Amino acid sequence: MIGVPEGSEIDLELQLESVVEGVYVTGTATIRAVGECSRCLDPMVTEHDVELQELYRYADNEYRASDDDDLPVLEDDLLDLEPMLRDAVVLALPLAPVCDDDCPGLCPRCGVRLVDDPLHEHDQIDPRWAALEGLGEVVANEPVELREPREPREEG
Repeated sequence: MIGVPEGSEIDLELQLESVVEGVYVTGTATIRAVGECSRCLDPMVTEHDVELQELYRYADNEYRASDDDDLPVLEDDLLDLEPMLRDAVVLALPLAPVCDDDCPGLCPRCGVRLVDDPLHEHDQIDPRWAALEGLGEVVANEPVELREPREPREEG
């Protein structure tokens, strides 16, 4: 799980443009996300640059795309950036963050960090394959009979 801690600073670089429908906001937000690696569960801190863009329409504007228009409205010449910023940041954060692309994670049986012990393994056979366990020895002990290759048949 990863997220931006409440009260943390967010660096914004925004451009506000006046357009016929309202004010068009574009820019980037630099955030510091804190969480844990989804593979090894180690704490991690990453920085992300999030692209932002939103059109804030004027309250008294005749422009209406539809009755169910979701565009935010400019209220008393003020922009509420929080919903736009929250939505953009949530979509930009990874669903399964990893501390390193090559992170091997934890052993699924005992929970040992595989980065600390890369040769870690368990000597247990999957119960679904247990019936085949002695098959290699049986085949190795049986004599192999070699046959002469067959002659191709003539069609005619």
